[in-house]
Amino acid sequence: MAKGSSKKNWLARQQKDPYVKQAQQSHYRSRAVYKLIEIDDKDHLLKQGQTIIDLGAAPGSWSQYVSEKIGNKGRLIAIDILPMEPVDNTLFIKGDFTEQSVYEQCLQAMDNTRADLVISDMAPNLSGIRAADQARSLYLAELSLDLAKCVLKQGGDMLVKVFEGEGIDRYRHDLKEHFGKVIVRKPKASRDDSREFYVLARAFRL
Repeated sequence: MAKGSSKKNWLARQQKDPYVKQAQQSHYRSRAVYKLIEIDDKDHLLKQGQTIIDLGAAPGSWSQYVSEKIGNKGRLIAIDILPMEPVDNTLFIKGDFTEQSVYEQCLQAMDNTRADLVISDMAPNLSGIRAADQARSLYLAELSLDLAKCVLKQGGDMLVKVFEGEGIDRYRHDLKEHFGKVIVRKPKASRDDSREFYVLARAFRL
């Protein structure tokens, strides 16, 4: 009964959600794209011709938007352990980006260049146990930073999803050691009851 009720509540919320409807009408794969659009509108992250890495890319709405913004002269590398339908002007690598073989595929795709931007909308499989979910989320953010330090060019940026809770202040401190500016963003498209927010780290220092 509880599972059935929870599913009905989720479906009802989806049907009423204006971002879900807007995503369907605009042929984006999920409502999450509007979080990136809002941040990009405010912070001007995406430009024609950039090289960008999208971590945890499936189902692909962020990649769809990025592909539109960077154009044919840009390079987008999308990585996820889950399968993803093709996106124009995007190289998809199926696998865990922390594995050496996947990392090497990513470097090969970058063709001896460095990335302008690393983005991550990754979230762990939520257990409902707040402390455990927070720890898993923070771990993903730390892994994203580890990759960013290896692939970003001087002055590059990183955008990563995190959840409020223990360890976030330390994570932001770690970011400040490697980036010139660290900004917090909570897009309107994030649900009111969600603890998620985004950390934008700018001006990477090699």
